[in-house]
Amino acid sequence: MTTINTIQKSPRPVRKPPAVRARGTGSVLAFGLPLAVIGLICLAAPLLPLPDPALQTLGDALQPPVWMDGGNWSHPLGTDHLGRDVLSRIVHGGQLTFVIAIVGMLAGAIPGTLAGLVSGFYRGAADAVISRFVEAQLALPFILLAIAIIASRGRSLAVLILVLALIGWAQYARVVRAETLSLRERPFVLGLRCAGVPTLRILLRHMLPNLAGTVLVLTTLQIGTVILAESALSFLGLGVVSPQISWGAMLADGRDQLSHAWWVAAFPGLAITIVVLLVNLLGDAMRSWLDPKKRRY
Repeated sequence: MTTINTIQKSPRPVRKPPAVRARGTGSVLAFGLPLAVIGLICLAAPLLPLPDPALQTLGDALQPPVWMDGGNWSHPLGTDHLGRDVLSRIVHGGQLTFVIAIVGMLAGAIPGTLAGLVSGFYRGAADAVISRFVEAQLALPFILLAIAIIASRGRSLAVLILVLALIGWAQYARVVRAETLSLRERPFVLGLRCAGVPTLRILLRHMLPNLAGTVLVLTTLQIGTVILAESALSFLGLGVVSPQISWGAMLADGRDQLSHAWWVAAFPGLAITIVVLLVNLLGDAMRSWLDPKKRRY
């Protein structure tokens, strides 16, 4: 009898698909902490040993930064055409810039979220009316709408926030409507409706918390959009009214000195770039962090 020795091969290990690498808490902190530090510095501007941002000293007009010939440590980032300290104006101007960004974001987020929630849940006539308003809003050029409103109502901080709210609510309405259309067909929502739970309670106690992650990411990204919008309006002379200071207004003041005093506009522009970049990176990190499909356990 011939004995056949069979060699049993061990089964090959099944390769698991590579886990989706997502930004976690570390990325959120890496982008959120510098942004928080910048905000705290601007908030504490009156307590810092900085010169008065409105103090005009014509003898020190267009003084260069400290590392250039003619610069000194009394004005580390130089002065503008009226002798005002650029560093002090950037720090103090950040207060109004952040206030406009946050208030303008909230003024668009609250009505936009509610409109999208109502549109996606009720559908029918309410959905048709709100969707047409959203499409009309998105079709209007931002600059033309801002010029029309500011020309009719005048330049003021309240009018500026109104303009920023009008350009932001449509994005919230569209995104929240799409999420609500999906949520309203989930078993837990259908069960609540069959149990006779009031519609308002379903919307506020059950659906809105499930939309919180999406709205939070959208509001974070919208802050950067509002900062850029305010800077564009101020650059065109439609934004912040003097003697109020914002980074966009500083950018507009320095555009005439770019050829011989670049620092007057460059440093406010750099501040806008850094903050908007951090806000966008933070929003992207939060999107990955809050998405359960990309979460690592």
